Amino acid sequence: MKKIINKLEQNLGFKINNFALYKKAITHKSADKINNYEKLEFLGDRVLGLCISKKLLEIFPDEKEGILDKKLASLVNKNKCYEIGKQLKLDGIVKIGNLRLKKQIVEKKIISDTCEALIGAIYLDKGFEQVEKFILKIWDKHIYDKNIIIVDAKTKLQEHSLKKFKILPIYKFISNTGPKHKPNFKIAVKLKDTQFVEAEGSSKKLAEQAAANKLLKILEK
Repeated sequence: MKKIINKLEQNLGFKINNFALYKKAITHKSADKINNYEKLEFLGDRVLGLCISKKLLEIFPDEKEGILDKKLASLVNKNKCYEIGKQLKLDGIVKIGNLRLKKQIVEKKIISDTCEALIGAIYLDKGFEQVEKFILKIWDKHIYDKNIIIVDAKTKLQEHSLKKFKILPIYKFISNTGPKHKPNFKIAVKLKDTQFVEAEGSSKKLAEQAAANKLLKILEK
């Protein structure tokens, strides 16, 4: 484990004080059901959101809230954390107990979650000022990218469900009516704690997006 921590220090670019924190941050629950990264991931997600939100307000003071929200979503979602995690070479560091999984490419979610957990560990180990410096340094080129990546409703709902329940949203095909040149699909979607919400679209994909968007609006209320 000492070799792994030394490798992690090189990747992060600073000396670690509390080794136990970082050991936990890079441990998947399949390797240790108690001392794993899940709680640190929860903390890191909030710290990341706060630091990026604060910076966006500083560099885009005249931007509308809706655009800032979309920019934030593009910077803190699972895909971006996976990208940063790969940059930090976390796929070669994370500790996994599942031997079959070890032989394969570590799945995106594990790398993304480990990235957030490390942010939580840095915050507890170094404090807010240091973790903010770390985040802004490694996210720098992404923050200043003016090409807003709009995260679609289906992706947002999926991330919400995975974060809260560790399972994907449930989609249900209801019907396909209308002529072939102008079909009308009806799709329903639900989360673990909601009822099915229905929506329509001219394709199955559009109907799924509409249903996800409708459910997201309900969850926001």
